[in-house]
Amino acid sequence: MMDASLIREHLEVVGSDGKHVGRVDHVVGTEIELAKLDLGGGLKHHMIPLSWVDHVDDDAVHLSMTQEDAKAGWREKH
Repeated sequence: MMDASLIREHLEVVGSDGKHVGRVDHVVGTEIELAKLDLGGGLKHHMIPLSWVDHVDDDAVHLSMTQEDAKAGWREKH
């Protein structure tokens, strides 16, 4: 299991294709809430499950799926 404590506010979230998905706002339970003020996120809060995270390094949270798949599967926060 990936260590969620490595996920820090403002880290970029990128798909397995290296494309920008969003920026971390914070971790909520088993999900990452993406920052609303991010053009890649369409200026809405989106939630992605921690299970999508492949690994985290100093620069970004890397997902195990492409940007397109992540955006197709994320859920909008209401």
